[in-house]
Amino acid sequence: MKKLFLLCCFIIAAHSLSLAKSIAIDHFVIKENPFAVDEVAVVATDTAGVIQEGVNGIFTFVMNGFQEQLRFEKGTAFYRHKLDRSAFLYAKHMNDSGTHAILYYIYKHDSKLSPLHISWMLLVAIPLILVLLAYMFKRFIIIAVIIFCIFLYFNYHNGLSMPTFFESVIDGLKGLF
Repeated sequence: MKKLFLLCCFIIAAHSLSLAKSIAIDHFVIKENPFAVDEVAVVATDTAGVIQEGVNGIFTFVMNGFQEQLRFEKGTAFYRHKLDRSAFLYAKHMNDSGTHAILYYIYKHDSKLSPLHISWMLLVAIPLILVLLAYMFKRFIIIAVIIFCIFLYFNYHNGLSMPTFFESVIDGLKGLF
């Protein structure tokens, strides 16, 4: 009886130790790749911005609409596409806990890249402010239309298409609820 009890305890202990915690990327940031010119790196972080060094393996991301397999080592993966000019980068990752997406504007100056996080609220606020100003000041309508066209051209010229614009806003709204 003691041997049977000991065997059961051993099996239960072995079973509980064999269950591994699944690795998931719930937060990530885009940074300049320190090892390559004109490339960026995706860094898995927690909510406080601390790098999750336990993230290792291949994870699927969608970068500007193209599916990429990124290899993470110690929480960092390198996006191996050169950026020849400033552009928007919409990075999205789907896992069991949901979809996580971030819009960045990668500003290229000299030989450096500066990723700037673009909030979905800013994407909504700019057109709304222009509409409100045009509504309040009738003389401002033509200027507001011109500024709105420049805003659309800047977004399109730097790689932010209308579907990506709306997808970023919708993902931000989903994050509220």
